[in-house]
Amino acid sequence: MAWHASLTLDYRAEPATGGTRADFRHDGPLRVLKSLFPEGPQVCHTVIVHPPGGIVGGDTLDVALTLGGGAHALVTTPGATRFYRSGGARALQAIHARVDGGGRLEWLPLETLVHSGAHADNRMRFELAPGAEMFGWDCVALGLPAADAPFVAGDYRHDIAVGPRWLERGRTSATDAALLDGPCGWAGHRALGTLWFAAGSPLAEDRRERLLDAAREIFATHSLAATAGATSPQPDVVALRVLAPRVEPIHDLMAQVWRAWRALAWAREACVPRVWRT
Repeated sequence: MAWHASLTLDYRAEPATGGTRADFRHDGPLRVLKSLFPEGPQVCHTVIVHPPGGIVGGDTLDVALTLGGGAHALVTTPGATRFYRSGGARALQAIHARVDGGGRLEWLPLETLVHSGAHADNRMRFELAPGAEMFGWDCVALGLPAADAPFVAGDYRHDIAVGPRWLERGRTSATDAALLDGPCGWAGHRALGTLWFAAGSPLAEDRRERLLDAAREIFATHSLAATAGATSPQPDVVALRVLAPRVEPIHDLMAQVWRAWRALAWAREACVPRVWRT
């Protein structure tokens, strides 16, 4: 039986208190586990949970987020998103966020694990109005190397659209050896991480350079220095990309850079979600 689940998250600023208010609606097995305010009322930390624990062929998960001006939300998950082996039908997770001017979004879920034999689509679209800003990341692992279960069948397709100008689209098949093992592709690795900071209008050049310099300084001394890089693919986006055999060192590097970028971009010390430590 296929699951069809949706979750709508609406955040709005409350000028009287200086806080962010969150309203949620769900249909099916996708819901908010908890909303927390470890940084005070201004930033709402939301933990999304999918009780079935994985996505199989025929499943569809839809998450829609809206942030009003002045609202600030950090959204994460308590565990990995898993795409399981399919008999042929595709599984879909779709994220669509709209952030109004003055809003801030941090989309920081834990990793996506694509099991061998999965046919999976992961689509993310973030619409940023002028004056809106966000952090986001995506970490995906093909197969389960720790369980000696390599990615030998199936395919994974992802789309990431951020702001008005940055679109990334990937199509990875288990039979595409040139992509998976070639030097211009995954280069023999099976985990890929992308972290970005984006705005609804072009970032000042000196601001972009400070973010890039901070990322490069961090990964220069990291164990993944040889497979990490930071660039500004568009005037409104700064991105970090990294490859590794497994997701754990990728998460460590991206979290370090996110903490540094948050302080530089927003003059706000990073508050690591508690669920990352459980």
